[in-house]
Amino acid sequence: MPAFLSPELGLIFWQLVIFLLVLFLLAKFAWKPILLALKEREDSIEGALRMADQAKLEMQQLKAGNEKLLTDARLERDRMMQEATQMANQHREAEKARATAEANTIIQQAREAIQTEKNAALAEVKNTAAKLSLDIAERILRRELTDPAAQTQLVDSYLKDVKLN
Repeated sequence: MPAFLSPELGLIFWQLVIFLLVLFLLAKFAWKPILLALKEREDSIEGALRMADQAKLEMQQLKAGNEKLLTDARLERDRMMQEATQMANQHREAEKARATAEANTIIQQAREAIQTEKNAALAEVKNTAAKLSLDIAERILRRELTDPAAQTQLVDSYLKDVKLN
């Protein structure tokens, strides 16, 4: 074998001594801080994951709370709309009843006015008929009273009429 390929025993010894020295120094000074830093990093990642899970739970709780608030708000809106509709219907019915009562009052007043006018017209017709009757009777009596025979005949006919009644 060529000489440059096989290492000598002294070189192997010093390499082993240096390797063990570096291993000892690393074990004494570097590994504990490195392992401690890794442990801290692992703990911080674990804490962050726990906080993320907790935040996720809180978000779910907030979302559920928001959904409940939205549901309550919708129910309240529906209730308010129903109340408003009821109030509008009641108001409409009250106005309708008031208008009907007012119309009935106006109709009653119109009927009373018509009856009053009718009574006044009937009274006027009666008065006119009475005046005409008196006028006709007066003319007949004047004509009849001028003739004594006609007067006697008129009195006799009245007497006959009175006996019949």
